[in-house]
Amino acid sequence: MSDSTPSTPGPAAQPGPAVQPTPGAQPGPAAQPAPAASPTDAALRDDLHAVRVQVGRAVIGQDGAVTGLLIALLSGGHVLLEGVPGVAKTLLVRAFSWALGLDTKRVQFTPDLMPGDVSGSLVYDARTAEFEFREGPIFTNIVLADEINRTPPKTQAALLEAMEEHQVTADGVTRELPDPFLVAATQNPIEHEGTYPLPEAQLDRFLLKLIVTVPERDAELRVLRQHADGFDPHTLAGIEPVVDAERLRAARRAAASTAVTDDVLAYLVDLARATRQSPSVQLGVSPRAATALLAAAKAWAWLSGYPAVTPDHIQTMLVPTWRHRIRLRPDAALEGVSVDAVLTSVLQQTRVPI
Repeated sequence: MSDSTPSTPGPAAQPGPAVQPTPGAQPGPAAQPAPAASPTDAALRDDLHAVRVQVGRAVIGQDGAVTGLLIALLSGGHVLLEGVPGVAKTLLVRAFSWALGLDTKRVQFTPDLMPGDVSGSLVYDARTAEFEFREGPIFTNIVLADEINRTPPKTQAALLEAMEEHQVTADGVTRELPDPFLVAATQNPIEHEGTYPLPEAQLDRFLLKLIVTVPERDAELRVLRQHADGFDPHTLAGIEPVVDAERLRAARRAAASTAVTDDVLAYLVDLARATRQSPSVQLGVSPRAATALLAAAKAWAWLSGYPAVTPDHIQTMLVPTWRHRIRLRPDAALEGVSVDAVLTSVLQQTRVPI
């Protein structure tokens, strides 16, 4: 997340006392074995912290982006990674999926890519004289949509149903996608020749937009030392899977159950309405954007070990959750006003519940 974010999610805080699982009933002589006890919140947080450690072995200086990916995964959302070439956006997603032990596929978006190349298509089988559906690369846990803005809107739209409903419909048949499912898309903010700006409907499907910046001097020195010692970014040697899909689903359920008071909800609504009233904004955030911020704040609160969402969690997640959902007025954009600056001003001018 960018330096302009009010506060960037960093390593999770030490969790509070964990709720102990209810022990299963003792089986009788002919009974089936009792199901395994559910993992505690503390154990699940430790698993996700281990993911951060594993990713850090390959990607240095991008802790905020790793945290953002975890928050999106816990919230059932998707992530748009924006950064100049060479800041390890692709490596970050590959290392993240590897540490999670999840299946991942990469789609290189190009101007000639067709929708069926992403979601799948019907293929004629000469042996059976019938058409059968051949799954596209979207049928995986983590989809790396590399340079998503280099493909036409028609192909970008192939992701809409998958990102919103976690399913693909072809020839009238709906097919469920694997669970968990995450789209991590990358784009270059400085090279616009031959690109197609993402439409508002597409941008709205991304829970977070994370700015992947050039690492600080010490982190960049560690990157060079790592490569000088023989690190190969293509093999991801040294990264071990530390979480399975079942524990990820358990963590997601735990994050979704984080409590939220009416005062915090009212604060979130006031922030959303303030974006619509800002003189620099042509299109403020929608109610869907408000629910997205709520989901991200709940995930960040749980990951930090808090039993309930506080205004601090809302403030931390506001910029990365809303920066891609606001359209500035043309005159404000010409004057150099940035979306992040507008959101920071909204935070400063909106009353915080005590």
